[in-house]
Amino acid sequence: MRDISVPALLAPERLPISFYTFEPDEFWAEPRDSWWLGVSDWVIRQERQHGPTVQSLGAWADRTLSGSSQALPNNESYLRLGFAAESEYSDPAQFEPELRFRLDVPTAEEKLRLVVESESEELIPLAERERDRQLTEPERTDTETTGALRFLTDIGDSINLSTDIGGRLRLPPELFWRMKARKGWKIDRDWTLNTQQRLYYYHTEGWGARSWIGLDRSLGNGWHYYNSSELEWVHSDRKFVAAHVHSIQKRLNTRSVVTPRVGILGESQPTWRTTSYFADVTWRYRMYSNWLFAELIPALEYQRDEGFDDQASIVFRIEMYFAGTIDRE
Repeated sequence: MRDISVPALLAPERLPISFYTFEPDEFWAEPRDSWWLGVSDWVIRQERQHGPTVQSLGAWADRTLSGSSQALPNNESYLRLGFAAESEYSDPAQFEPELRFRLDVPTAEEKLRLVVESESEELIPLAERERDRQLTEPERTDTETTGALRFLTDIGDSINLSTDIGGRLRLPPELFWRMKARKGWKIDRDWTLNTQQRLYYYHTEGWGARSWIGLDRSLGNGWHYYNSSELEWVHSDRKFVAAHVHSIQKRLNTRSVVTPRVGILGESQPTWRTTSYFADVTWRYRMYSNWLFAELIPALEYQRDEGFDDQASIVFRIEMYFAGTIDRE
């Protein structure tokens, strides 16, 4: 190591060939002019132009609300734009635009944040949340934009608690309250346990509660296993809904990740029963830098309302992230 300079050690030709997604003879090849190159250059310019704008907006709101001349780091504001096409039996694929955003502003008060989001997770049905990536925008529930003040506290050394008080940004506005507690344990050398409890109240929707528990471990050779269960009380329907999902994930290379899943959904009324089964495989590919992604998701679902007949679909999606520290996988 002492005989090799740092630039030489990190030179592209010293990286393993598995790091790249092209053949060795293409290493120094010049890009060919094509419509795809023109489109990709345009997309890259949009991120470079608008990404700093999103970051600046969060920093400006931080300084304005806190009265400080400095914005705190780790701002989690983001803007996510995309296009998705879904094809089912006898239905041709049509591209639909998608838009999601978050303005998460840490103020000068360490335990207080302002959070503005494009959707309310509590008002999205459990079955839809579990299959979110299989759906395009017209199939999703419109929960409207919300704004809230979030108070962050800790219980003991490891339980993270957040409490939100805010409203749905519409006319007339609707007030809500929600609380989330999270806790994680390292059971042994292999297994990790995570739990999450939510309580919430919306003025027109009533109150609800959600309990989530997850287990995960490494399987070796780049594979990771996840197992999660969730139980939710839907006050308006006076029933429980539940979900149980198994998934494994493998990073194929520096650009792509594959995630197969199988799951089962159920409800407590009129009696405890299964409402649907599903299976899907998500192949996610990083097209450029750390903000432009493509997804291909073939899925199979069996719903009680459809007599448990198979319903196959495939979704193709392109997403762009403008700023933010959201989990991009």
